[in-house]
Amino acid sequence: MIIDNLKNAKLYYNLNDRMARAFKFLDERDLAKLEVGKHEIEVDNIYASVEEYQTKPKEEGRWEGHRKYLDIQYMIKGQELMGCTDLAGMKVIEEYSQEKDILFLEGEGNFFTIKAGNFAIFMPQDIHMPCRAVDQAESVKKVVVKVKL
Repeated sequence: MIIDNLKNAKLYYNLNDRMARAFKFLDERDLAKLEVGKHEIEVDNIYASVEEYQTKPKEEGRWEGHRKYLDIQYMIKGQELMGCTDLAGMKVIEEYSQEKDILFLEGEGNFFTIKAGNFAIFMPQDIHMPCRAVDQAESVKKVVVKVKL
């Protein structure tokens, strides 16, 4: 997992070509004006999902993981609590769906706050729990860029 500010996006361009395209998408747009929904960047390899929602209590969250795509979760507006832990030691509670590229797990992890302007990168070994309220529910706008591995 990596946590950083979008002003440092160029530091991640050299990771690989897809990561460079994903960060250029974030870096070169007025993200506040992006409409909710799916935005194709590179068919099947990179896409962005813009979401607006109310954060929920941590107790209502589920740990999730992915195998085909990594997540770059960028907070456009508001803040939320995100959890992260390693796959080792977690118990699968809902088997992996290849179609949706997701599995659900239970276990323990660490939580941190992501504020507007910041992002977190979650790799397949980074089991995560996004969309949680920091203190109380609040309205947020976030973009999740999926990058095929």
